[in-house]
Amino acid sequence: MMKINIQRADERGKGEYEWLHSRYSFSFANYHNPKRMGFGKLRVLNDDIIEPGKGFGEHEHDNMEIVTIVLEGALEHKDSTGGQGIIKAGEVQRMSAGTGVTHSEFNASREKVHLFQIWIDANSEREPGYEQKTVVLQKNKFVKIVSNNDNKALSIGQDAEFLIGELDKGKHIDFSFKKGHGLYLFVIEGAVAIGDHRLDKADAAEISDTSWVRILPKAAAKVLLITVPMQ
Repeated sequence: MMKINIQRADERGKGEYEWLHSRYSFSFANYHNPKRMGFGKLRVLNDDIIEPGKGFGEHEHDNMEIVTIVLEGALEHKDSTGGQGIIKAGEVQRMSAGTGVTHSEFNASREKVHLFQIWIDANSEREPGYEQKTVVLQKNKFVKIVSNNDNKALSIGQDAEFLIGELDKGKHIDFSFKKGHGLYLFVIEGAVAIGDHRLDKADAAEISDTSWVRILPKAAAKVLLITVPMQ
């Protein structure tokens, strides 16, 4: 029987700094909640707003697959592999920390930059690297942006997938995923229903013990889906 756990937008952890305004879906930095340590192999989903000219100085990661989705503004990325670029609104980046990588991220625009940074446990140690691409969305369809088995998506070192969909009100979508995986659903804009549960902007649902779900938009909606192994 399907299990569903709802996290409302105002139930997320908060990080408020002079230049950074964060909402944490899972324990991170000074926010620690033993009930919010991750969902399967998904460890971090930070909803960040960075002030102009500010950002994260050089810091190190290892054994994580890190996905950055920019919603507004532009983020400049530099890393110790020689990777460098600007991730603009509508683009997504995948960075494999692998055996260890140092990188920095700064707001490269004159406006605030709004982004998601998402961490997933890697399934094996591999060389650090990164890639990015523009996301071309299609109405009433989930577009795969990150995958370990689709050459049209960014490659990830885990049996996980990321998809984004722009959905019209009232037009339901049945979404199927692998058995043994869980589905994390985050409402970027608008509102959707999963069964009797209504999810509004920045609400999230953790869905497990099933291999499909019906998503019904209650208003025009933009939705992020992440499928991950549960063990």
